[in-house]
Amino acid sequence: MTARVPLASDTAMVLAAGIGKRMRPLTALRPKPMVKVAGKTLIDHALDRLKDAGIARAVVNVHYLADPLQAHLSHRKAPQIVISDERDALLETGGGMVRADRAGLLPETFFALNSDNIWLDGPCNVFDELSLAWDDGRMDALLLLVRHPDAYNYQGQGDFHLDPIGRISRRRHGRVAPYIYTGIQLLSRRLLRDAPEGSFSTNILWNRAMEEGRLFGAVHTGKWIEVGEPGHIAPAEALLSRI
Repeated sequence: MTARVPLASDTAMVLAAGIGKRMRPLTALRPKPMVKVAGKTLIDHALDRLKDAGIARAVVNVHYLADPLQAHLSHRKAPQIVISDERDALLETGGGMVRADRAGLLPETFFALNSDNIWLDGPCNVFDELSLAWDDGRMDALLLLVRHPDAYNYQGQGDFHLDPIGRISRRRHGRVAPYIYTGIQLLSRRLLRDAPEGSFSTNILWNRAMEEGRLFGAVHTGKWIEVGEPGHIAPAEALLSRI
């Protein structure tokens, strides 16, 4: 039996604070992470994968309809759930990570993932994939990417290009990029240094890392399913029923 890759971190931040506008009307009375696909809430799909990968701790940020989400999470035994409370202000992805970091909730290296992610692993799980590719001396962020044929429900033009050593650049205007961001990444706290105050997107931090040659990508060896709007649910369930 092949030995497992040592995980780069035992902690993941699960981004669950968003309002979920694209998922309306399903998010009128529930937070998007509690929308169900194949009988399971989106956030439980993600947390179950963390548990299966051996990640012990999940820092979950909450804002929109935070009370029912926090109550739902209180019943989980693993991974350990730590709440990063954003009830006072929606901070977006970057601001949410900065708040959790300033509260002492994040280690030097941590995984981060969107709470609405559903994926199928390839030969190894995604957290092993990222851990295997991680090089702390060269990287501030390592994004898990997927090729178009392996992205279900996705209708966009792609997000990124990779150079021969895996450094990321953005899709050029009017062109198609070969890689799509899955919403899963492995980060160093260095990425959060000198961050803006308040609400902002992680894109600001990625842009700086890109300019410094410290934003990298790893290509997922399995499948990824976009579940961003109500029309994505039935196709996702059909795919999951076949495995």
